[in-house]
Order: sequence, then C-alpha cells, then structure tokens
Amino acid sequence: MNDEEYANMEQMEAAHWYYAGKREIVGGWLRRIGPPRPDQVLLDCGAGTGRFAKEMEAQCRVLVLDDHEEALRRLRARFRPEQVLSLTAAGIPLPAASLDFVTALDVLEHTPDDRAVVDGFHRLLKPGGWALVTVPASMALWSDWDEALHHFRRYSRPDLRALFPSPQWEVRHLNYTNVAVYPGVWLLRKWRRWFPARAGGPRAEDRQPSPVINAMLRRLFVAPAFWRVPLPFGVSLLLVARKCG
Repeated sequence: MNDEEYANMEQMEAAHWYYAGKREIVGGWLRRIGPPRPDQVLLDCGAGTGRFAKEMEAQCRVLVLDDHEEALRRLRARFRPEQVLSLTAAGIPLPAASLDFVTALDVLEHTPDDRAVVDGFHRLLKPGGWALVTVPASMALWSDWDEALHHFRRYSRPDLRALFPSPQWEVRHLNYTNVAVYPGVWLLRKWRRWFPARAGGPRAEDRQPSPVINAMLRRLFVAPAFWRVPLPFGVSLLLVARKCG
C-alpha cells in the first residue's frame, strides 16, 4: 500500500466497523478452533499497523511479518525486534512446521502469486495448525479503492477454495461476509466509476459513520461470519483451514 494508506488505516481501524469487526471475527474463530495457548505461536502476515497482532499478544506468542518499509517502521515501534519479520527473496524467514496459527487479513489480494503464499503457510504450520484468511470478494466490486490499495484481484468462493486443496488442507469454514451492505457497496462503487466527476471527495471507506450506524454495521458484519449456511455473496470472504498430516 501507499504510505498515506497506512496512516489512514491507523486512524480509522480502532473503531471503524469494518476494521474492528474483522478483528472480532478472526479473534472469535481463533477462540473456536483453539483457543490459543501461551506456548503457541501465531504469525500475522501482512501485519500492517500491527493492531490485530497486538490484541493477540495476551493469548499466545506473536510474530508479525510485512514487506513494506512503512509497515515495518510501525511494527518495530509496537513490538520487540525479535517479533518483527521482513519478507526476503527466499520467503518467510522461519523454519518449517514452526507455527500453530497463521493469519492473513486482507493480504492475498496484494500478492501476484497467491498460491505460492498459501504453499508457504502450509510449510510453516505444524501438522494440525490453522490458517485464517480474509480477502475482498467479487470482482463486480472492483473500484478505485482496490487500485489505491494495490490489489491484484478480488475473490469468489471457488477462487479461494482452490488455494487450499485437499488433502493438504481441511477447510473448516469458507463463507462470504459483509452480506447486508453488498447492494449499497455495489451501487456506490458503480456510481464512482460511472460519474467520477460527481463522486469526488473522500471515499466512503475513509469516513467514520456516526456511532449508532457504526455499531449497527459492525453487528451486521460480525454475526453472519459464524453462520454455517452458505451465503450467496458478500463484500468479503473468510476461510478457516487446518493443515492435514
């Protein structure tokens, strides 16, 4: 991402319904499949500002990884030096089968070779270890927001499932999230594309709603992320998968 996007994210993510809701969803799933223990290790890939990883420190050992210098600068201010990892040409600088959990919250869409990244998760996880992944969904929602964040793609459910094939992975949960706001997001992004002159000003993604609306949107976001019923569409996707073997 651009440096200014990190600054914007750090300003918004503490309370904004999307960022706070995403952390609540992933934290809830970690408690369901774990819960994580103090002797276990979690690697947060593409840790960004480090807020989610910092919240997890009370539950387990945490490592953070990024490849952008602005993100690394922010992470080094929040974590001990041995916790902060930088991606190298050889990949993630950790031994095989050394992790209990890997989280990648809106990360895969930033990578040109997402399959190689997931293969790296598989190498690093212990047998029975867990990967928790969120990604933006539906190429119909592609917009200037994706371009500003340097996304390569948005995903469908089959797209994401194909990255975690059997028998290497046991997929515990794979479903769309942010279902309720999908129609509004679709209309807003089409409006910005069709009428760019009229759609000037700050993006909706960069604005904090009123406290009441913010709380309502967070509930609408979080609750369906734990449902078993397959949802037909959504703004995001969530996958929880266990390494087999």
